Amino acid sequence: MTDAPARKVGIGRYWADLSLPFKGLVLVALPLVILIGSLGSLYIASDAEARAEDDVRRAFAIQRDIYQVHALLAEAASGVRGYLLTDQNRFLEPFYKAERELPLTLARLDEAIEDEGVRREFDRFLEITEQKQAGLDALIALARREGDRPARSDAVLSALVANKAVLDDLRSQIEEIQRQEGILLDTRRARVDTVRARFLALTAISAVVGLLGSLTAVFLFSTGIVRRVRMLQVNAEKLQAGEPLNPFPDERDEIGRLAKKVDHASELLRARERDLREGEERFRLVVEGVRDYGIFALDPEGNVTSWNTGAERIKGWRADEILGRFFGTFYPEETRDYLPEEILARARRDGTTEDEGWRMRKDGTRFWANVVVTALRDETGELRGFAKVTRDMTERKRAEEFLKLAREQAVAASAAKSEFLSRTSHELRTPMSAILGFAQVLELDREELSPTHQTSVDQILKAGRHLLSLINDLLDISSIEAGGAELKEEDLSLNDVLAEAYDLSGPILRAASLQYDLSLLPEDTKITGDRRRIVQVILNLASNAAKYNREGTSVQIIAEKTENQVRVHVLDDGNGVKEADVSRLFTPFDRLGRQKVKGVEGTGLGLALSKRLVESMGGEIGYAHRTDMSGGADFWFTLKVAQPSQTSGEAAQAQHTKESSEKA
Repeated sequence: MTDAPARKVGIGRYWADLSLPFKGLVLVALPLVILIGSLGSLYIASDAEARAEDDVRRAFAIQRDIYQVHALLAEAASGVRGYLLTDQNRFLEPFYKAERELPLTLARLDEAIEDEGVRREFDRFLEITEQKQAGLDALIALARREGDRPARSDAVLSALVANKAVLDDLRSQIEEIQRQEGILLDTRRARVDTVRARFLALTAISAVVGLLGSLTAVFLFSTGIVRRVRMLQVNAEKLQAGEPLNPFPDERDEIGRLAKKVDHASELLRARERDLREGEERFRLVVEGVRDYGIFALDPEGNVTSWNTGAERIKGWRADEILGRFFGTFYPEETRDYLPEEILARARRDGTTEDEGWRMRKDGTRFWANVVVTALRDETGELRGFAKVTRDMTERKRAEEFLKLAREQAVAASAAKSEFLSRTSHELRTPMSAILGFAQVLELDREELSPTHQTSVDQILKAGRHLLSLINDLLDISSIEAGGAELKEEDLSLNDVLAEAYDLSGPILRAASLQYDLSLLPEDTKITGDRRRIVQVILNLASNAAKYNREGTSVQIIAEKTENQVRVHVLDDGNGVKEADVSRLFTPFDRLGRQKVKGVEGTGLGLALSKRLVESMGGEIGYAHRTDMSGGADFWFTLKVAQPSQTSGEAAQAQHTKESSEKA
């Protein structure tokens, strides 16, 4: 009697010291094993019932097919008799139907019959069926041989009587098969009832066993885990309230170790509370020591509740002068009535907000401040106040204003430069036109002039045309920079534009002894742009290649189409442009390579003007080294593909083509 309680306590202690995964495995595995066993027994019973029901259904199917065979043969015999009496083929339709369906029906019967006794009777049934089919075939053949003779000849009547006897034998055989199948059907029905009764008994047993297993698992769970979890919950509540914890049983599973950690956490929490108080004091000292930033706190209404040394240095108020006052005191009169409340509202809504503007010092002077206000909320989300950080940004503000003024002056200078170039170009164009006009008049009488005078006239025309080209380029650049460039954008045929530019630039390239090729798109593409400006860009790029491609032998224009734009390339096989000079290519008046290539005229505006023209039409222009050879230059620019709905541009293109052909 004294040993039993000790053994019981030992078993309980052993269970309490087991790990939680093992306990969980026991609690889950016990009802799960019972459930799996119950499901297995239910599956076995259900499978047995299903097999028994399949046997019953097969017996019904055999009976149905047996009757089907008899019905087909009877209808076939009736149809043959009608054919013998009337000699009309339509009466043989049941016979043909029997020939089609009997093999399928007999095959199903042969597959369905499993009982040995029924199988023997079925074999006899097959013999009679074949005999009946052969008799019907013989009757039909006999009737066809007799031709128009009466159908009631002795041979036909004898065959009919024989077939009638075969049909009677078939009916007797069917009755015997049905009798044996009926016995089997009764047996199978009884087996189904027996299996169903066993199934119900197994279901009841499984339910009882499952219930007992669940109750056992719940009992083990409650006695081994839930009780101690509740004790742990009580200690957690005491820990939250800062009260001493209740002693916990000394057990070595996860819950026992967790209880020890809770005790340890209680000690750490008290130590950290002390550290937190010390940290808050250190933070206060740090904030007080910051001098470059004004850091102070506001209550929910915006009144100052703390003040550091930096705030005193920036704003001029001492802590005893400003504490408890509304922080709108720092704002100038023009914003004091609305801006402080607006900043607090934004901080309440967004959590933090930033603002820059003029603020007031105690002595009435202004300074430009950067202010960050942050809403302070407790763990429940309730607003406790605001933290405000202010920085004096007056020097930065002055620098920004200086830069703004310098930028405005630079823009004004650029505009004045463009205006000067435009006016100067216009002023130079009139006398230059007069000079060229008189020079052309002299050129008309060239044959009457001396060689010296002829050379002088040529020099006047050459210099005048060069200066006029420079004036026109200056006018174009000035007009584009001023936003007044006249662009006549329309829908154009890309191949037509390339062909026109090729024809115009051909003499320049041939004069430089360069081979000049043009590759058009296989399928023409409509583009949107100013025809004259596009041709001007291609002429500039081709002329540039003619001037500087001294080492190469060829220049080529090609085009490629992407989804919504086309890219035109002007390629040469010269030395190309040095990598260090690529960034200077499109700079006005910057003539790269003029030191190496002597005697080449140019203004340094061609590429710069081309860049502005292409960009004014919504495209891009650039340079790349050729990838298909070791040297060479690839100047390219893009154009927009015309939209299909823009039919007005197509009409303008057709009109332009017509006018060009008439001029030609």
